[in-house]
Amino acid sequence: MDTSHKTNNQLPSNEIQLHEKQHLSDQADGKNYETTYILGDGISGKKGGKGELDTDGEERETWGKKIDFLLSVVGFSVDLANIWRFPYLCYANGGGAFLIPYTLMLLAGGIPLFYMELALGQFNKTGAITCWGALCPVFKGTGWAVVLIAFYTDFFYNVIIAWCLHYFFSSFRADLPWTSCDNGWNTEHCFDGTESKTTNETLSSSRYSNGTTIGLVPILTTASSVLNSSNLNTSSVASAAVNKSLLKSAAEEYFARGMLQSHNSSGFMDLGTLNWELVLCLLGVFLICYFSMWKGILVSGKVVWFTALFPYCVLLILMVRGATLPGAGEGIKYYLTPNFTSLARAQVWVDAANQVFFSLGPGFGVLLAFSSYNPIHNNVYRDAIMTSIINCTTSFFSGFIIFMVLGYMADRTNQHISEVATEGPGLVFIVYPEAIATLPGASFWAVIFFLMLLTMGLDSSFGGSEAIITALSDEFPILRKKREIFVAGLFTLYFIIGLAICSQGGIYIFHLMDKFAAGYSILFAVFFETLAVSWFYGVETFSSDIEVMIGHRPGRYWCICWKYIAPMFLTFIIVFGLVNFEPLKYEDVVYPASGNVIGWMIALSAILCIPGFALYGLFKTRGTFMERLHILTTATNNREAKIQRARQTVRINGDVSCAVDV
Repeated sequence: MDTSHKTNNQLPSNEIQLHEKQHLSDQADGKNYETTYILGDGISGKKGGKGELDTDGEERETWGKKIDFLLSVVGFSVDLANIWRFPYLCYANGGGAFLIPYTLMLLAGGIPLFYMELALGQFNKTGAITCWGALCPVFKGTGWAVVLIAFYTDFFYNVIIAWCLHYFFSSFRADLPWTSCDNGWNTEHCFDGTESKTTNETLSSSRYSNGTTIGLVPILTTASSVLNSSNLNTSSVASAAVNKSLLKSAAEEYFARGMLQSHNSSGFMDLGTLNWELVLCLLGVFLICYFSMWKGILVSGKVVWFTALFPYCVLLILMVRGATLPGAGEGIKYYLTPNFTSLARAQVWVDAANQVFFSLGPGFGVLLAFSSYNPIHNNVYRDAIMTSIINCTTSFFSGFIIFMVLGYMADRTNQHISEVATEGPGLVFIVYPEAIATLPGASFWAVIFFLMLLTMGLDSSFGGSEAIITALSDEFPILRKKREIFVAGLFTLYFIIGLAICSQGGIYIFHLMDKFAAGYSILFAVFFETLAVSWFYGVETFSSDIEVMIGHRPGRYWCICWKYIAPMFLTFIIVFGLVNFEPLKYEDVVYPASGNVIGWMIALSAILCIPGFALYGLFKTRGTFMERLHILTTATNNREAKIQRARQTVRINGDVSCAVDV
């Protein structure tokens, strides 16, 4: 091969030694040999396995295929919130008009932060702790904060997946358990549309004015909605009104009493006993996670081919089925009809900013970890744009499916859609299952719906766990060599702590963690990340790093966003979140002061990592205060060595860009 002709920064021919290795690789069409060219400094152009060097000069695992990386990123960012939060926010904040603040927030903060984290990971090839410690040592605590936040989030997020698994198994019954009121967990206030267990004070003797029994009333989204039927006679309405607030649908009682068993707990300080069905489901979730991740990204990168793509198949099926339901058109109308006057409310803009930020997921260390396994010349800019658009499009697309069903339920129960629409777990564990139960072949629809939720949750769980594993393994390399044991220990810890949320009072711990584990702390962490990159490491330096990777510098728009707009975007969310803070409560149960104190302790334990490690660095570093400050704000990420390696990397079959023609 001729190495005499070189492009860009030319290297002496004696510095480049090409070696040809033969690697046996299994392909779908049989066994064949894969050629890898390794430069004299040890850089590999091998696609998959171990190829490029990390900051310690060791070979770093790379994705088997580019699509593995893309599906992993999409799987992480497209999670349950795309289903249960965005559609409701769009409806509640002006319908189609909500897309205006949503798009602006996406352009101002969401995509720039998403792009920034992917680029940082790909260039520095380390997890969060090592990356931030190398970019700006004074902000190393940011990396630790990110890891702690990921820990806390995984503690309760995997319990949601366990709920999905519980519903998934329950869906195989011929009679779905959330459709009737004759179960052991039901109360006298349960209403299932076929049989009332209420006394004569409520609706047990209610009949239509034409003599038809109330047993023929369709299943209701909320049991109290039966009172809205114009066909009920006056005496029935009068007697029912007495206990209107006590009526519960069968689906509500199944979620709260049948699965969670929260009726056996009086509040946050009363956990009760373990719910063994949920314990087994949580164990099943961690077994799935372990065997998907114990061998690294070459295994998890293949698992996401199913977990990331299957939800889109189900969403398409549900879209087609939903379009045939009566009332679906009215549901879409309420979803999209613009109300531009709502844009004058500050809360609409806050909701848009929150949704953009928490949906794309910058700052959790996941994007940093995933992109750190990319080849140095991967087009990270194209990946950032593509995956963020897929995420946001999925949210918008999901809204059609959700509101078709909500329109259908409103039509069946003769209610206004505002009485049906909801967000959060109540949407996917109460309203949607209740709607599914009214369809022919209800068990089939329930199985595929909860399998979809299960796979969406697992994808995000993989991402959160990989962020922790990569960050700690890069900071403590011995963990990388014992990955199987390390991952087993991590999931064992998750499982033990998760048992508290599997107790009868676990929903109160879940709600506390959901509020405090990542809400405020992740915003502070990402705010300091933008400061570290834009004002200490430098936008110009960062832009040069990107140029090395993709061949051109980011435009002025990106630089302005990173340096000015993104920090303001985050400050906006933080300030409004703190101003509008309300003491914690779940349904009618108000948390004691100790509950709020524990929540803030959880949030502050991550936030205080940032000033804590900065003070530790100042104390540990020698010299005058200004000398120490200079040392702690100077990058130590071996940038020049990375650039040199990048220029020596050879394109093989179009996989890796090159500065050296071979």
